[in-house]
Amino acid sequence: MRHPGTAVRRRDATPGFGAIAFGRTVLNLKYELMAQAPAIANRLLEWRASGAVGAGNRGSGFRIAIPGLPELFVRIARRGGWMRYFSRETFLGLRPRPLHELRVADAAYRRGVPIAEPMGAMVEWIVPGVYRGFFISRAIDGMSLWEFVRVDDDPLVRRHVLERTRAAIETMHQLGVAHADLNLHNLFVTHHRDEFAVLILDLDKARLFGRSTPASIRRATHARLLRSIRKLDPDGRWFDSEALELLRTP
Repeated sequence: MRHPGTAVRRRDATPGFGAIAFGRTVLNLKYELMAQAPAIANRLLEWRASGAVGAGNRGSGFRIAIPGLPELFVRIARRGGWMRYFSRETFLGLRPRPLHELRVADAAYRRGVPIAEPMGAMVEWIVPGVYRGFFISRAIDGMSLWEFVRVDDDPLVRRHVLERTRAAIETMHQLGVAHADLNLHNLFVTHHRDEFAVLILDLDKARLFGRSTPASIRRATHARLLRSIRKLDPDGRWFDSEALELLRTP
């Protein structure tokens, strides 16, 4: 394992997290993970350099297990849409998106929004203003909603999961979080105790409000989800009119 560089503690950490730099690589972590920061940074840099295809619709997610730590899930920041043909993993800006996501996700988690616990973020600066990014959360077992509806053919179970999905979205809006890209890939079905639960992933471009999310944004979020459904399931094989109605939020 190569060492990522000499560690330097920083004072510009996301509130509630510690920050440490290894050369041009800056890692924000939960305090309880800081002792293993070099090992975490190494694992992330090595995985990105490997070019391996990971989990998720962009193949950018992977798990890491380090002795003494909870299992972590890491997502490399990758572009979607037509921009991916020009710059898939390289971003411009002095305010890296993974650090924004960490601040929003930590606030959302503390408010009680059903998301995976945020554990950190890493920025690998190429030159000033040009970077690659990583977001770190606690690993959870399960699958995306899009995967779930295609493998579980029990109508009662599917109805229950869709109801839990609607409840998760309603909770997110009631607690003042606006998701910029809600789709079937970032609604995640898992188990909580003895029943299904649905978590919301990828708050990359999300916004926080002091009160509940405005009605106009709620409508836009629902419209974005419907576009995702129509794109992935144009014939309504898995999402018929009843399923769409179950997902309708106020």
